[in-house]
Amino acid sequence: MAITKRFGMIAGAAAAGALLLTACNGDVDADGTGAAAPSATAAAEQAAEQAGAQSANFLSGTAKQNNAPSGTGDWANPPGKPAVKPVAKKWVQLSAAKAGTLDPVVVNGAGFTLYRFDKDTADPSKSNCNGECATTWPPVVVAPGGKIFIDGVKKSDVGVVKRDDGNLQVTIGGWPVYRFSKDLKPGDTSGQGVGGTWFGVTPDGRKAGGGQGADDASGKPATSVTLSDEKNFGDPSEGLAGAGCQNAARAGSASSLQASGSLKIWSGKDCKGASKVVNGNVADLSAIGFDNKIASVFLG
Repeated sequence: MAITKRFGMIAGAAAAGALLLTACNGDVDADGTGAAAPSATAAAEQAAEQAGAQSANFLSGTAKQNNAPSGTGDWANPPGKPAVKPVAKKWVQLSAAKAGTLDPVVVNGAGFTLYRFDKDTADPSKSNCNGECATTWPPVVVAPGGKIFIDGVKKSDVGVVKRDDGNLQVTIGGWPVYRFSKDLKPGDTSGQGVGGTWFGVTPDGRKAGGGQGADDASGKPATSVTLSDEKNFGDPSEGLAGAGCQNAARAGSASSLQASGSLKIWSGKDCKGASKVVNGNVADLSAIGFDNKIASVFLG
């Protein structure tokens, strides 16, 4: 009798355990810890939220054509005021345009030139401009799930990348893009060629205007060059053309140069002295140690 009763208690306990296991089976982790697993609906919602935090909405046309509210997005930094430490905008605009000698180049909704940085990477996309760099060159950032208006730029060339500070930075051709704090009005291109590493960005992510080492000028010999007395190609200037060594009429005056390909610059006449090979435009010759030093060039 006692044995029968004990077997009955064991069977009852086993049945209860089976019921308990069945009831909790959906909440037991694969590692057996018993941690609750999210339902399929909750998991889908979480995935959607994470995807939204890493993306933006792309709309064809300009902000104006899409009826963006005034004083918002790219319009929040009016002309005459320098770019400042960025706040993630609800919308940004990318438009293919002409700015100064750069054609094409991408500008934002207010018409300010956008730039790329040679020390960043495009594959994978990665910004290496942080701290003081990001104050001088404010990254173009957009709020999670914000809007990117695309005007003359292919959607397939546009994206976002998460920065070290957590913001989402807009990319073109994989390259993170920036404003320049010294550009004070639409059409300014004072950031072009700075340090030999900053260049306006084209609608497909290349360097605008040929820039030193630029993708579209690489390896192509220049047959002419314009030497400017001021940085960023300001006047007065002089042009040299032809093949072979050309002496500058005003030796030691150039602070920037414009060329459609590669050439060699020399500190002495008749292509003698110190020299350096450059490729395309150089907005600031001091960045490569050649400010007010060019006496001759070799073309062709």
